[in-house]
Amino acid sequence: MGRLFQNNGKMITKEYTIIESFIREPWKALTFKQVKNLSKNKSNNYVHTTLKKFVRDAILIENKAGNVFLYSLAKNVFALNTIGFIAEYKSNKAKHLPHKNIQKLLSKIKTPFYSFLIAGSYAKNKQKQSSDLDVVVVCDDAQRPKTILSQIKLESELMTPETHLYIFTKSEFLQMLLSKDENYGKEITRNNLIVTGAKQFYNIIMEAIENGFRG
Repeated sequence: MGRLFQNNGKMITKEYTIIESFIREPWKALTFKQVKNLSKNKSNNYVHTTLKKFVRDAILIENKAGNVFLYSLAKNVFALNTIGFIAEYKSNKAKHLPHKNIQKLLSKIKTPFYSFLIAGSYAKNKQKQSSDLDVVVVCDDAQRPKTILSQIKLESELMTPETHLYIFTKSEFLQMLLSKDENYGKEITRNNLIVTGAKQFYNIIMEAIENGFRG
């Protein structure tokens, strides 16, 4: 993944912030000015050069609308792998998350095909001492949500902060995103920290975008 990473897999902060602008709302096309503001980068040259690099690397797509260039996430495997890695990196470096609790829950899940997300106040880093931890699991359609729930429910009930579990199949989650009504699936998509399975989760979002989802 090129210059996104330093030695030992550490990420170069500036390039990370440029891509993070698109990860927050992957359904949006952004102008140069919007990317610059979202990334809080003061250098026009750096933002311009980095955007062009990501276009060459097929991570971003560049389109022209009038006199303005618009940048959006590409939908290829390399792009999804890249943004997925960055999203997981961000979550696993988040100091406010109860990582020991999260790892205990992950160790109980037996299926290899799932995405594990944190939602609610912890996803926004606005949690209080009394806040619950909202855990979302999106599994492959071949899996039974009740089975996954049975694997982690007991462990979750012993945890502090109190943990709430929400488990959906891929089809259930996609259906929520394509619904005309506001729902929890859309809220999760707008505010989340992805601990693992980010590529699979972004695949669902991209499928929803192709079918009209706009956040």
